[in-house]
Amino acid sequence: MNNSKGLSLKDIDLNLLVVFRQVLQDRRVSKAAESLGLSQPAVSNALNRLRKLLDDKLFVRTSRGMEPTPFAQGLADPLIAALGAIQGTLNRRAPFNPLVSSRRFVLAMADVGEIYFLPRLVGSLTAAAPHTKIDVVSNRERNLKEQMEEGKVDLAIGFLPDLKTDMHQRRLLTQRYVCLFREGHPLDGSDFTIEHFSAANHVVVMSGRGHAQINELVDRAVHGRSVKLLIPHFVALPEILQSTDLIATIPEKIAEHFALTFRLKFVRHPVVLPDYQINLFWHAKLHHEPGNQWLRRLICDTCAE
Repeated sequence: MNNSKGLSLKDIDLNLLVVFRQVLQDRRVSKAAESLGLSQPAVSNALNRLRKLLDDKLFVRTSRGMEPTPFAQGLADPLIAALGAIQGTLNRRAPFNPLVSSRRFVLAMADVGEIYFLPRLVGSLTAAAPHTKIDVVSNRERNLKEQMEEGKVDLAIGFLPDLKTDMHQRRLLTQRYVCLFREGHPLDGSDFTIEHFSAANHVVVMSGRGHAQINELVDRAVHGRSVKLLIPHFVALPEILQSTDLIATIPEKIAEHFALTFRLKFVRHPVVLPDYQINLFWHAKLHHEPGNQWLRRLICDTCAE
């Protein structure tokens, strides 16, 4: 079809754009079909119809999957935003009653957030909205922004400097870093200095961008520190520290939790490190959506400083 004079909205089947968005995200027709609950031929047929309508291949098969053409790449952001706005507008028509709602919310957070926020949030959620459900996904997903644009993730919690465009945010708490080690550690009870810190053996947790930046600052301040163990999550850290003389650089809120639950102690960090904020993020299209508004208030009332 020659669309040199432009297309009218009456020429477009909205479902074709939904298929386009899904293929753009999944990069495979079979995966897009599964995500949409359609057959693979139905998705292929929809793509072919859209290709004829727009007079462009839209996607090209490669070893990495279906790669968008330059024309399709140019369509991606405005179409995703438009579909999100439509979905958000339709959702706003439905009131949210927490006492009777069985809605499933999706939250993105790192394991630090799971340890600190989830126990508080689940109790409040059970009392205020007994039939609602929570799914937690990692806030380290590469396509987190796209998932929030599409309404697949309701809220994200963490230090997430990449979430800027089309996002709202609110500060939940400010983190500072401390040193954590076991009770009875050779440094327990001493005046903990940067020399002590430099001479110690370390376990480093590489969990999220914010924590990685803090570790980079520590490495600049203490050249050649002895890192004996690298782990991807905080979950195993308490038991590792309990049974070794390793020390860890860790957010104070998590250190407080671990110290209460395990036989651990924490002290002021000898390296001057910046505080950083843990924020609550939501996409602009959900700013006025009643269910999202309600959950944001609950999280802020329950978890914010």
